[in-house]
Amino acid sequence: MSTGTSTKRYETPNHPYQGERIDEESDLLSRYGLKNKEELWRAQSELRRYRREARSLIGESQGDVEAANEAGADFVARLQRLGILDDTDAITDVLSLDVTDVLERRLQTVAYRNGVGNSTKQARQFILHGHVVVGDARVTRPSYKVETVEEDLVDFDEISPLADELHPERAEGQ
Repeated sequence: MSTGTSTKRYETPNHPYQGERIDEESDLLSRYGLKNKEELWRAQSELRRYRREARSLIGESQGDVEAANEAGADFVARLQRLGILDDTDAITDVLSLDVTDVLERRLQTVAYRNGVGNSTKQARQFILHGHVVVGDARVTRPSYKVETVEEDLVDFDEISPLADELHPERAEGQ
């Protein structure tokens, strides 16, 4: 057992400077309101794990897609529950996922899409300051993966000053 040190949950890019990759990363950081590139790299590593699992399941069934779908039914169901895959998607669709599919399921993005903040960065701040609940539970992690059944339950905490619709920081039109 280690003494307080945690393992790294992401992989960094192989090459430190590639202008095109850096531009793409910067675009994703601003679009999704991420704090730093580490958060993006975590999402990319998570997507890499999903693809690795799908390839492993397809490989174990010697390329038989029907057998792979049966063997990976729980895996596909988990990704469908998270909203990363659609209900009609199969295990082969995991291989065509993009990092944006993972980033769209973050609480920060879902809260912004539900009108909790005027921007993704403001939604992040509201989450970190404890103004946002998912169902009855206060969640203070912007990276929390919101399941599809929880999506409509993302709102302001009723004891938060932001629960008042006339609060000056509330999103316009909510």
